[in-house]
Amino acid sequence: MSKYRHQLPLKSGLPFVTDAGLETELVFKENYDLPEFASFPLLKSEKGREDIQDYYAHYIDIARQHETGLVLEAPTWRASAEWGNKLNYNADELAWFNQQAIEMLSKLRDEAELAQPIVISGCIGPRYDGYDPEYYMSVAEAETYHTAQIETFSQTQVDVATALTMTSINEALGVTRAAMKFDMPVIISFTTETDGKLPSGESLQQAIETVDRESYAYPFYYMVNCAHPTHFQHEINGDDMWTRRIGGIRANASCKSHTELDECTELDSGNPQDLGQQYRALKSRLSNLHVLGGCCGTNHQHVHEMARACF
Repeated sequence: MSKYRHQLPLKSGLPFVTDAGLETELVFKENYDLPEFASFPLLKSEKGREDIQDYYAHYIDIARQHETGLVLEAPTWRASAEWGNKLNYNADELAWFNQQAIEMLSKLRDEAELAQPIVISGCIGPRYDGYDPEYYMSVAEAETYHTAQIETFSQTQVDVATALTMTSINEALGVTRAAMKFDMPVIISFTTETDGKLPSGESLQQAIETVDRESYAYPFYYMVNCAHPTHFQHEINGDDMWTRRIGGIRANASCKSHTELDECTELDSGNPQDLGQQYRALKSRLSNLHVLGGCCGTNHQHVHEMARACF
């Protein structure tokens, strides 16, 4: 078990930054071909590991410059069985990739020597293409599916597991229950469509309140990712209990819908300064917003502007 779990965001009240759009950065800026949008296979080559470490170095610098904590999110969003099978990796190979990702981040943490805490997060992604409503699991199916990756993380120096881009209540609750079995702190991050609703149709309020009710509020906190602030900000009205459970935002740079982004042949990076100001507006609405980062189309410049606007 990690000795750093007492440093998780929200425990200390310190601001934290995290990284941004790893996969879009690798594809559009570093010219990588990422089958199934999976970055974890790069860990098996020296160049791939070096490029991923160079990517994280930007966020270590931002945390140092702004004197914030840092969440290092592992490049393991696709490192689970459904996607591993498509890429011809078996269970043992996937476990190796997950372990290697955490070991790499542990070394980066040791070398960074930041004044503020560095938290290592094991990233979990959705089992299917979350934006296709045909693919949904029961809670029990989701728990069974995500258990393998969380069990692997539990055997490393990971501090917390973060389920990014959760598109349904069932899968989010399944991840939560899998984490509970291993006493693993977990963060649940939902995504929304342009109407502010999950792809499965529920509101953020319904999703957070349901997972909390069914798991005795087990998630350490919630996030929103892979959506632009204009897509979901109208859903956040007032300092209600459920909004106080939102501790982080990782927004897209673009205002486009998920369908439009999938069809893009060029990266839509939006405007970093404008996005920073939109985060500032969100922070005024979300009393527990302590973790700022980006998602598709964002990079270290966006996160720098977020930190400058909010911290």
